[in-house]
Amino acid sequence: MPSVNTQKYMIGVDIGTTSTKAVLFKENGELVAKSGGEYPLLTPSPSIAEQDPEQIFQTVITSVKEVMVSSGINDTDVLFVSFSSAMHSVIAMDKDGKPLTRCITWADNRSAPYSTLLKNDMNGHELYLRTGTPIHPMSPITKLMWLRQEEQDIFKNTAKFISIKEYIFYKLFGQYVVDHSIASATGMMNLKTLEWDHEALDIAGVTAEQLSQLVPTTHIIEGLNAGYAAAMMLPASLPFVVGASDGVLSNLGVDATKPGIVAATIGTSGAIRTVVNEPMTDPKGRIFCYALTEDKWVIGGPVNNGGMIFRWVRDQLAASEVETAKRLGISPYDVLTKIAERVPPGSNGLLFHPYLTGERAPLWDPNARGSFFGLTLNHQKEHMIRSVLEGVIFNMYMVMLAMEEQVGRPSVIHATGGFARSPIWRQMMADIFDQRVIVPESYESSCLGAVVLGLYATGRTDTLDIVGRMVGGTYEHRPIEKNAGLYKDLLPIFIRISRKLEEDYEAIAEFQRRQEE
Repeated sequence: MPSVNTQKYMIGVDIGTTSTKAVLFKENGELVAKSGGEYPLLTPSPSIAEQDPEQIFQTVITSVKEVMVSSGINDTDVLFVSFSSAMHSVIAMDKDGKPLTRCITWADNRSAPYSTLLKNDMNGHELYLRTGTPIHPMSPITKLMWLRQEEQDIFKNTAKFISIKEYIFYKLFGQYVVDHSIASATGMMNLKTLEWDHEALDIAGVTAEQLSQLVPTTHIIEGLNAGYAAAMMLPASLPFVVGASDGVLSNLGVDATKPGIVAATIGTSGAIRTVVNEPMTDPKGRIFCYALTEDKWVIGGPVNNGGMIFRWVRDQLAASEVETAKRLGISPYDVLTKIAERVPPGSNGLLFHPYLTGERAPLWDPNARGSFFGLTLNHQKEHMIRSVLEGVIFNMYMVMLAMEEQVGRPSVIHATGGFARSPIWRQMMADIFDQRVIVPESYESSCLGAVVLGLYATGRTDTLDIVGRMVGGTYEHRPIEKNAGLYKDLLPIFIRISRKLEEDYEAIAEFQRRQEE
């Protein structure tokens, strides 16, 4: 008799800041196919960071279709599609379901004055303690405050304020739903009640009816629009799992959900996170608390300045290295890291504060600015390159110090994101953190986390711990004692400088704003 294929598949979709990926996995977690597409971040001025929501939606459709085509599997063998998404975006929608604005992303800083107002004069810290979202222009509540005052016609004509994931689900299903994970990153959801916070709504000037229906991250929606189902080559009856945010799903996807395990991610931006069993906030307001499931919460801190800083080095300081890479047919980043390897740890006393786009954790200061400190005539380009890489890790270590006050010192770091492909950057993290660093086998951690959550949501597993059987390790780095000692000497200097410059950050940012006018 002919054999019957009983293998089933799952699709994880990750809607990121600059790209969307769709990844097809076997039910055992084996990666079968992946596809994706990029889209621009529209930045006509330093304070604006928007995207075209329809372009992102079309990228989702195309990415899912391409994994179906490249894998050649039958659509009936797909169990579900589950979603991961970037946080903190806002789109104003009219009563007919049409966008009145572009997608205002986490990187948009136009609400900075309202963030300061909320923090200093409107009970912002108490609001943070209830909602878990630090007061910062990234937060949707501050974006709504800005829209209410600066774009009054748009605000008045808005029927719904939603995020990019809510936009995708509205297009696919005609329903406005938001999972607890994305909602917990708005600054407007009460962590204990899992409902919209009344004071937050008053501050934002919106009603609960103008926001989406709150649902668990395991919520399943069926009834896919037939036209979009055909475009994605999926059955219209296929279950879609709403899923969670990219950060919390990255923790799940790298098997960092147990006590003592910390996930560190550096992509375009970066984050460091760990899982706790109940909502937890910081008396000093330095870390976030976002939902994974109803009994698992992720605390940590996001940094604005991750891989984008390395890209800045490539574009502004390394024209000759980029040309060399082209001639050799290799990545310019490989050339730059090779150059950085020639410099000893600590970059001969050159420190770089990587605040080129302001900073979220640990400073929560949109006015923060980047700087080199300790520069001498003896420093060369390679010292600057290495100090940039070290500065990104130093800054993440500052976030880890705030987390340690809440949950203690970690036992191991699980590293993921584009930086994990760089041996020097991985070792740098082990040395600066003075911790063992493990890199999971799959780099697509948010997509894997999404499908594991999907298995849990659809009842095909009763525990998220199955991810441990799906994730192998590729690299392990242990701290080099000599290097760790050098970094321990430099870290207090790095931290003191960032704190001492707070007033000067504000002054230079104000000068720059005047120059833009």
